[in-house]
Amino acid sequence: MTTLSGVARKTQRSWLNPSTWHLRTRLVLVAMALLVAICGAVGLVSYASMDLFLNKQLDSQLEQASRRANDFGRPPSNFPSTGRPDPLEARGQGAGTLNARIDGSTVSSSGLIDAAGNRAALSTEDKQVLLSLPRDNRPVDRSLSNGDYRLVAVETAYGDVIVTGLPLSDKQSTEASLVWTMVFVSLGGLVLIGLAGTVVIRRTMRPLEQLSEVATKVSRLPLDAGEVALAVRVPASASHPGTEVGSVGHALNQMLNNVSSALEARQESETKVRQFVADASHELRTPLTAIRGYTELLRMTENFTDDGRKSLARVQSQSERMTTLVEDLLLLARLDEGQPLKVGDVDLTQLVIETVSDEKVMAPDHIWQLQLPDEPVTVRGDSAQLHQVLANLLSNARKHTEAGTTVVTGVMLSADGSAVVTVTDNGPGIPADFQGRIFSRFARADVARSGSEGTSGLGLSIVESIVEAHGGSVEVTSKPGRTEFALRLPTVANQHI
Repeated sequence: MTTLSGVARKTQRSWLNPSTWHLRTRLVLVAMALLVAICGAVGLVSYASMDLFLNKQLDSQLEQASRRANDFGRPPSNFPSTGRPDPLEARGQGAGTLNARIDGSTVSSSGLIDAAGNRAALSTEDKQVLLSLPRDNRPVDRSLSNGDYRLVAVETAYGDVIVTGLPLSDKQSTEASLVWTMVFVSLGGLVLIGLAGTVVIRRTMRPLEQLSEVATKVSRLPLDAGEVALAVRVPASASHPGTEVGSVGHALNQMLNNVSSALEARQESETKVRQFVADASHELRTPLTAIRGYTELLRMTENFTDDGRKSLARVQSQSERMTTLVEDLLLLARLDEGQPLKVGDVDLTQLVIETVSDEKVMAPDHIWQLQLPDEPVTVRGDSAQLHQVLANLLSNARKHTEAGTTVVTGVMLSADGSAVVTVTDNGPGIPADFQGRIFSRFARADVARSGSEGTSGLGLSIVESIVEAHGGSVEVTSKPGRTEFALRLPTVANQHI
C-alpha cells in the first residue's frame, strides 16, 4: 500500500507540474485556453451590446408610456371639483405597465396592468420603492414584488409626480437566452477543438514520436562490445529535410549511419585482434611445451652449479606461467567466438567442496570455511569451466590477502530459483575506484590488496565470461574487512543453454 500511495503522489505531482506534461497535451490545452478567452471576449462584447440595445429599446418604450400617462393625467378645467384622471387609464398602455401618482409623500393612486388586462394593486413595500425614486426624468431599475422594473418619475407642472414603469422580464429573458446560447456554443466549440486538435496535433507530433522511438531502441542496444546490427532508422516520412522535424530525423539518420560504420570498423578490428590473440596463443603452445620439455631434460641429464640450477628453475617457472597465460588467452578467445559448452548436470555443492579442498592444500595458512545447503544444488553447464571459475575466485582471495584471512564459500538458492555461489573474505578490501573495472581484461590493482604472487589480470575476466556464457551473472561488493564475489546461475529447472 505504501508503494501504491507513493506512486499516486508522484503521479499527482507530475500532473500539477506543467513542465512534465506531454507537448501535445500542452498544445491542446493552450488551443482550448485561447478558445475560452476568445469565446469569453466575444460573449462579453455581445452581452454588453445586447444589453445596451435592449436598454435603449426599453427606454424608448418607457418614454412613450410615460408621455401617454402624463398626457392623460393632466387635470381638466374643472380640476378642483372632479379630481385628476388616473394615469393607469391612459390608452395604449400594454400588459405589465406600472403607473402611479405621487402627491407630496403619498401615493394617491397606483397599480399595474396584468397579463389579462386587469388592474392589479401595488403592495406597501412597492409604494415605498416608488416614493424613493429620483425625480430627474432618468430611468432606473428597481426590484418590486412582481419582478424587476425599469421606472421613471416625472414631476408635472401641477406639483405631483407621475411614475411609469415597464417590466424587465423580456429583456432579462433575451439576455439569458443569449448567455446560454454563448455557453452551449462555446462548450461545443471547445469539445470540437479538443477532439480535432488532439487528432491534428497527434498526427503532427507523430514524426517526433518516431524519432523518440528510434532513439529509445538505439539506447537499448548493447553497443559496448560484440557485433551490433544497427539497422534502426527514422522512416522516410519523418526524415525529410524540408521540415524542422524532418531535418532532425535526417540528421539522426546521418548520425546512426556514422555510428554504424564506426561499430562495424570496431567489430572488424576486434575480430582481427581476437583472431591474432587466438592464433598467437595457439602458436606459442608448441614452443612453450618444447621449452618446458628441454628444461626437464636438462635437469635430468646435466649437472649444473647451484646458480645454474636456480636459473634453470626460474626458466621452468616462467615457462609454466607463460603456458598458463596462453591457456587463459585461448579460453577467452573461444568464449568470445561463442563456442558451444560441454553441457551436463553439475552439482555445485560437490564442486565447491572439491575446489576448496584443493585450495586448502595450496594455502594452509588461510582459514577456509564452507556454508552449504542440506540438499544438492544442480545446474546445467560445463563442469571444467565452472571449476575454473571457482578456482580463480578462491585463488584471487588467496593471492590478495594475508595469512590468517578467513575465506567463506557458500552455496544457496535465491527466491527466484537461481543458484548463488559466494566467496567472501575478511581481507583489506578493494578500492572503490577499481571495483568498476575489476572484471576488465588485464586489470590489476597491485596496491589494492596485499599479496606476493603476480597475476596476469585475466582471472576475473575469465570468471565473468564463463558465467555469462552459462546465462548467469557475477558481481562484487567490497569494503575494508569484507569482500564478496557472488555468482548467480540458473538451476536445472529454469536454465536454457
